[in-house]
Amino acid sequence: MGKERLVEIKVFGQTYTVKTDAGEDYIQEVAKYVNEKMDEVLKKTKSVSTLNVAILTALNIADDLLKEREKRIALLQEVEAKSKDLVEKIDIKIGGMEFEKPPITG
Repeated sequence: MGKERLVEIKVFGQTYTVKTDAGEDYIQEVAKYVNEKMDEVLKKTKSVSTLNVAILTALNIADDLLKEREKRIALLQEVEAKSKDLVEKIDIKIGGMEFEKPPITG
């Protein structure tokens, strides 16, 4: 992240100026995503109310976010379980090596 700046975006036909420390390309990508979601809602509902489209879009985006969080948590739990399993296997292997006598060379 860097210095805050003003970035102009267009969402659902309206121009907005947002203050951000993110890159302009990123903010434009966010606006593009919101526009795509709003277009999806508009096609499904045929609503003419901008407020209704915005609220339904916000609900859809929130749903996407919560589903992704659940996936992330499940993935982290899986990684943690596999890591613990690997650590146990390594500990067992190392523990077994401690009791082995090194070969005598000479």
